[in-house]
Amino acid sequence: MNPSTSLRTALVLTLLLVAALRPASAASPIVDALKPFVEKEELAGAVALVASKDKVLAVEAVGFANRATQRVMKTDAVFWIASQSKPITGTAVMMLVDEGKLNLDDAVEKYLPEFTGQKLDAGKNADGTPNLKAHAHPITVREILSHTSGLPFKSAVEQPTLDALPLRDAVASYAKTPLTFEPGTKYTYSNAGINTAARLIEVITGQSYEAFMDARLFKPLGMKDTTFWPTAEQLKRLATPHKPNAAKTGLETNSISQLRYPLDGPGRYPMPAGGLFATAGDVAKFCQMVLNGGELNGKRYLSAKAVKEMTSRQTPASLKENYGLGWSAGATFGHGGALATNMSIDPARGLVFVWLVQHSGFPGEGSKAQGAFKKAAEAQFAKKP
Repeated sequence: MNPSTSLRTALVLTLLLVAALRPASAASPIVDALKPFVEKEELAGAVALVASKDKVLAVEAVGFANRATQRVMKTDAVFWIASQSKPITGTAVMMLVDEGKLNLDDAVEKYLPEFTGQKLDAGKNADGTPNLKAHAHPITVREILSHTSGLPFKSAVEQPTLDALPLRDAVASYAKTPLTFEPGTKYTYSNAGINTAARLIEVITGQSYEAFMDARLFKPLGMKDTTFWPTAEQLKRLATPHKPNAAKTGLETNSISQLRYPLDGPGRYPMPAGGLFATAGDVAKFCQMVLNGGELNGKRYLSAKAVKEMTSRQTPASLKENYGLGWSAGATFGHGGALATNMSIDPARGLVFVWLVQHSGFPGEGSKAQGAFKKAAEAQFAKKP
């Protein structure tokens, strides 16, 4: 390559990087806070959004949706939001609680008789065989939503991906799996519990889980890009997963190991505990509804009582984990996802923070980018005392 060609190539790459780092809009404190992470190749790209109860205050895209191909990140990028699916599923269950169709302290076996007689794994007998015994009480709806049921993360048949079984079959496999501890006494993060809660929706309503979610949440809220099966058009906007390279000095592209490819192909089933794809705008609408006590744009989805219940601590006070019903609980509440996505709701300040990236690990100080976003957003939008 001659010097002039090399210079032109370098110039083109520089212009692409500049475009990725700063949109054509006016200067933004959020963009300025995130630029250094992209420049040092510690962050591939992100969409960062801040909203109040009634409007989006800022939404910024930085970096690349695919660093290897130099595809610039845009604000309408689609992300796998993984375990952020849990509070969305939990919200759907609470809608049925509001309607009096189930109670949080109902035994799961009341609706799913396959759980009747489920055993507790009490270790090994003297001869090395499994010691299975009856548990103190049947697992409850509250326990499956708060990761205190004793159900494991997944069952042995959920291989090689977590979306390979119809929901009915996946949940049947959980009923055959011994509990790992007495219900209500410990905390173990459990996809199986949230998936079981989603199966309750199907049995109680007679609708498929995904049809209920579309009809009762996604379409009414205007979450038009939220789905378990991204379309061909949405796949063009899908942010590519990244991970640190072998030397941990930069990034390389990756894939979603928990899901089956192609993502729009056959043989994939809804995974309520972690299968959703969405945009920052869609996640914000859901969070605004919760921040508003269950209402958005004149339509009520949940009672204020249900919102308070699901976002308040349900785990025993003796445990370090502070978890609600599908939600991480606390003064601020929300949830993260496997590829470092996050949503956080701050009722005291009346703000929603949505952080969407696709990273299984960060080189350097890339993990600090989310904190930098939130600090910049709070400085710009948080109400002063």
